[in-house]
Amino acid sequence: MNKNKSEKPVLVYTGQAWEAEMVKNILENEGIPAFINNEFIGTMLPFYTTPGMGAVRVVVSDRYAEKAKILVTEFEKDRFE
Repeated sequence: MNKNKSEKPVLVYTGQAWEAEMVKNILENEGIPAFINNEFIGTMLPFYTTPGMGAVRVVVSDRYAEKAKILVTEFEKDRFE
């Protein structure tokens, strides 16, 4: 991260572990660094994290958030077609 600017994490996706890993790979292939949050606890005990929204989260820096959200929207659209 750029030390000159205070960057903040932005949640761009929540879902199952395998979906979150796919989203992370899509983002990284587009040059967007991504981090998976709650991967282990979300898989084993999803009710301890975010009930009803998917337990595993994909997070990016706010400087990449807009592009990441577009890519996530495309992923979700393609997934349900």
